[in-house]
Order: sequence, then structure tokens, then C-alpha cells
Amino acid sequence: MKKILGFTVGGLQHKTWHLILVMLLLVIASFAGISVYHNKMLVQVVEKARKDQQESISQTSERSMHQQLENSLVNTTALQAEMADNDFSEVINDICIMQTMAQGLFENQDLIEPGTVNPPDPSLDGTPTVHVLFEEGVDYTKSEYLGIVAHMGELLLALDRNSTKIASCYVGLADGTHLSVDAHLANRFDENGRQIPYPVRDRPWYKGAVETRGLFFTGIEKDAFSGEIGITCSAPVFYQGEIVAVVGADINLDSINNFVHTSNERSGYSFVINDHGQVILAPDDNPIFAVATADEAPDLRLSDNKELAAFIDKALEARTRLTDITINHRRFYMAGAPMKTMGWAVIKLVERAVTEEPERLLQARFASINADASAVFYQGTSRVRLTIFLMIAVIMVIGTLAAHFGAGRIVRPIEEMTRNIVESGKTGRPFEMKPCYRTNDEIEVLAESFDDLFHKIQQYITDITAITREKERISTELDLARKIQADMMPYIYPAFPDRNEFDIYATMNPAKEVGGDFYDFFLIDRDHLGMVVADVSGKGVPAALFMMMAKILINNFAMMGSSPAKVLEQTNTAICQNNEQEMFVTAWVGILDIPTGRLIAANAGHEYPIIRKGSQGFRLLKDKHGFVLGGYEGMPYKDYEIQLNRGDLLFLYTDGVPEAANEKDELFGTKRLIETMNRYQSCGPFELLTAVRNSVNDFVGDAEPFDDLTMLAITMK
Repeated sequence: MKKILGFTVGGLQHKTWHLILVMLLLVIASFAGISVYHNKMLVQVVEKARKDQQESISQTSERSMHQQLENSLVNTTALQAEMADNDFSEVINDICIMQTMAQGLFENQDLIEPGTVNPPDPSLDGTPTVHVLFEEGVDYTKSEYLGIVAHMGELLLALDRNSTKIASCYVGLADGTHLSVDAHLANRFDENGRQIPYPVRDRPWYKGAVETRGLFFTGIEKDAFSGEIGITCSAPVFYQGEIVAVVGADINLDSINNFVHTSNERSGYSFVINDHGQVILAPDDNPIFAVATADEAPDLRLSDNKELAAFIDKALEARTRLTDITINHRRFYMAGAPMKTMGWAVIKLVERAVTEEPERLLQARFASINADASAVFYQGTSRVRLTIFLMIAVIMVIGTLAAHFGAGRIVRPIEEMTRNIVESGKTGRPFEMKPCYRTNDEIEVLAESFDDLFHKIQQYITDITAITREKERISTELDLARKIQADMMPYIYPAFPDRNEFDIYATMNPAKEVGGDFYDFFLIDRDHLGMVVADVSGKGVPAALFMMMAKILINNFAMMGSSPAKVLEQTNTAICQNNEQEMFVTAWVGILDIPTGRLIAANAGHEYPIIRKGSQGFRLLKDKHGFVLGGYEGMPYKDYEIQLNRGDLLFLYTDGVPEAANEKDELFGTKRLIETMNRYQSCGPFELLTAVRNSVNDFVGDAEPFDDLTMLAITMK
């Protein structure tokens, strides 16, 4: 194509001018006839394109909706299962605390004076109170067990006040008496004011713990006094090989009920299934499952609906994919995830008709728009046909051959290009340049542009696929690294169930997927307990790798019988030999002589410990600091001694605690830390660390965590 005086020679403009000239001079009528023919062909193309678009919209919408539902429903179900599992884990921890204390009281009953417990006082209704219940014909004043567990009253009251996961807690005794903490006291009496007997040993929570001889969760059961339904967690207490008591707690299901009962038809219904395949929590308005007591609820694993039974079986074991199941002649998408602590599962379902509604609306909207456009199009074509037929009457003979030749020459490449593009859209094959597009005008330029565009789209899809695959690989590896790091530190509590001389508890919360902080505690021998709290410089994966090396070195040297100072010197020497990245570690190492409470410790640039001696309150213990590990080879470290007596508590931590910052860049600080601890100075390690963690979270608010947060506490019992 060439431009001469603004006119494109050889282009569409030139060809159109040439065609018009021929039409005016020779065959205007023939051009009109061919135009009518092409108009009909265009109608067919439009109709075909409309049908192809409608099918494409339907297929694309269905694929997109299924993919979106796969991601959202499966991930939401897994998240809800993890949240519910965490709730029940807290209850299990509280039950273990109650079980441990009761076990200790029975084992040391000769050393303690029997306590006293009174029957419920109806005038105190509404106030959590420690009181005694008993079975028909049992005289609680003659109970040999009640005076022993009476010393658990303060613990039960503390759990009732402070635990958001427990509605009430109690201890059922093998002699038919029952120590309870509850605020509902009036319903313990009949209309004549006489206390109603309580069948302790016949309650499902008591019988289940006795039969399993371990931790037990009931199904949905009715309360003996109020008739309200709920779930109970219980565990047996052994003395001299016999079960003398069962500790139990009614579980507060508010947080779980929140996501269950707020689920609906649009977002999908949520259900909780226990390990017997029974529905224990479900929305009131759901169309499928009903909640019933344990002796009435069916086992869905035995359902006549084989698809549903197999799905429930799988959901109790592992996360499921999005599954299409027909129930009562209605099709549902379902996803499930197990609650590993309980052996239960969270099930989420949404009716397929609900998910297909957007597609139906889209199709209806498309049909409406297409109908309006078609009406306008057909009106225009009718007017064109009328004009053409008028022209045909005048110049039919003159322009027949010329118009046919000229129109065919211009339209044929466009028709072929249209078919090529439609075929590419349906099959995914790239657009191809063909000889008929080589017209040396705008049609050729347009065809080359389509060819270039299709190749760029294919390359873009290839690049996006590779990037997505790499991101998924990195995410999977980071998640695995986080799990490996968490598994390297003690996480099962009580850590030493057979040792009652001390109580120890520790936590570590990394600021990123993996962290540089670590803690450790381990028995060097029967009489010596090693403890470590350390902080590696830096964050993320490099710090985590350096942390693992430092932890292994310290543990190995401590187990060889070295003193804390010697352990630090040996670890420093090992680290400095291959520390090209110039990373360093602050560490506190202590070895406790368990029978005497004598603690030998050494500090390598770490935070000052905090100690509570008896009931004097917490204070900083400004110990001797050595240089950080990995700084300089051959650095000396010094041991110092701390005497821990009964009731003393030692608190160790990393700088992530006092240096936690809120959105105003204010630090939590050591002063605020000690003030928080003194508010909970009567608490044990678990309750104290929980209180400090909650206080830090409240202070930080929505600010992003900057550093790992690690704490360890030990108290002599």
C-alpha cells in the first residue's frame, strides 16, 4: 500500500472507491443483490456466533464456579475444623490440669487435711459456687474421697471464671458424691425445697471415662437438671490402680455454634460430626441433617445412601475434595475436614442449584441483551432490503457482474478470517496466517495483528502456569519447614507426667513462616533438668536453619554433662568455625538439680530472667552476661547459681516479648511485662504464659508481628 496526497493506493479505501465507480457506471443493481445475499449470510453468522457465545459462557461459568467453590468451600471447611479443634484442645488441656491435680491429691492424701464442701445454697443462684451433689441414699458427710478433692475448689472456680471454652466443671467420685462448680443452683432443688439427688455414676460422661479408662467425649446429652443439650469432656483419676474419680467439664460451644448457626443456604451449611458418625451441631434451618441426643442420633456411616456414608467415613480421616452427592433427590456440593484432636469432622455443604443460579442469571441477561440487539438488527436489515429491492428495479442488469466480483473480492478474506477466529475460540488452536489474507491492505495488517496476539496470549498462559507452579512449591516447602521446626521443640504437656517435683511450660510463636527463636528442656539424668531459651539474629529460613544447628549443639553438649558455661563455650567454638554469614545467637542455659532446687545457669547476651520467690512478686534477675554465641571464638562464660524453693517460679523469654510494638511503634516493654505477670503471680506456668501472650496481643492490636515471641516458665512444686 502507498499513500499519495493522503489517499491510500492499494488499500481498502482505494478498492472501495474503485468498486463504487464500477457500480455507478455499470452494475449498481447487481451489487444490491449481492448485498442482500451477504446480509442473509451475516444473519446466519450472527445467529451462529450467538449460540457459540452462549455455550462458551455456560462452559466457562460452570468451570469458574466449580473452581471457585472448590477453593472456597474446601479451604473454609478446613479452617473451621482447625478452629474447632483448637477450641477442644484447650478443653483437653484444662481436663488434664484437673486430672493431674486430682491424681496428686489422692497420692498425697496422707499429707493434707481433709477439706469441707457444702450442699448448694439456692440464695447464691447466679454466682459460680463450689458445692456437693450426691446420689440417692448416699451420705456425703461420710465420703472418704470428698475431703480430698475439696482442695480442688479454687482450681475449678478459676477454670470456670477464666476459660472461655468451659461452661462448668466438676469431679464425680466413685462413692456417689460429686464436687461441682456452677452458677445454676436453684434447679438443684424440687418444689418442696429438697435437694434433688444426682446420679453421678450413671451419667454418660462418668460411665464413658470409666469404660475407656482415658479421655472421653460424650455425644449430645441432656443436662440432668436443666434439660439443656450439650457435650462433656471427662477423664478418669486413678489411685492404686483403681478409678476413684472422674473429672469433667461441660464444653462451651459458642465459638463453634457461631460458624455453624450463622451458615446458610447462600454461603453453605456447616455441620459437626462426631467419631460415631452422628450429627452433633447443625444449623436450625438446614434441609438435610437434624441434631439428636447420642442414643437417638443415627450413624451416617451406616446410611443407606452409600455416597454419603463413604463421604462421612473419609471426612473423619482426612480433608476431602469438593464432592457432588445426591441426598433426598437433591444434589449438593460437600467438603469435609477432620478435627484431629477429637476424631470428629466439620462438614460443609451447599445445594448445587444455589451455585448454578449465577449462571442462569447470566444466561438470562445475555438472552435479553441479545434479543434487544437482534430486534434492532432485524429492523435495520428490513430497511436495507427495501432499499436494495428499489435499486434492483432500476439498475438490475447494469451492475450484476461487477458488484458480485468486487464484493466477493473484499468480503471473502473477512469471512475466512471470521471462521478462523471462531474456530480458534472453540478449539483453542492458534490463529493461522493463510494465503487469502495476503491482500496487501488493512485486511492483511489485521490478520497479522490477530496472529501476533494469539501467540502472545499462548506465551502469557505458559508464563502464568510456570509462576503459579513455583509459588505453590515454595509455599509447600515453607509449610513443611514450619512443621519440622515446631516438631523439634517440646510441645506435649504435661512434659513429664511422672515427675511432680516441678511444672514446666513453654511456647514459641514465629513472626514469619519459620522463626529464629527456640526453647528446649530435657532430662539429662534422673535428677537434672536442662533448659534453654535462645534467639538467633535475623528472621525467616536462614535464622531457622541456624537455630536448628545451635539447638542441636547446645543439647548435645549439655547431655555430655558439661556445666552451662562450658556448654556455651563449646557451642560458641563450634559455631565460629563455619560462620561465614556472621550470624549470632543470644542464649540462656540452665541445669536444675531437681531434688535440691539448685539451678546453675549461664547467659550469652540474652534477656534477664524474671523470678518470683514465694509470694514476693516478680522481679528482674540481673545475672552475669557473656558475649553472644558466634561473635568471637574463645569467649569465656561464667556460671551463676539460683536457689529455687517450693512455690518459686522462673520466667525466661526472648526480646520479642518486651520489644513487641503496636501501630504507634510503642514497645510493650519490660515494665509492662512484669506488671502483667504480677497480676497473675498466683498462676502456674501455663496460665501465666497464656496471660502474658494475651496481654501482648491486646497491646499489639492489628500491627504486624516484627519478631518471634518465645517464653518458658518453670515452678517448683
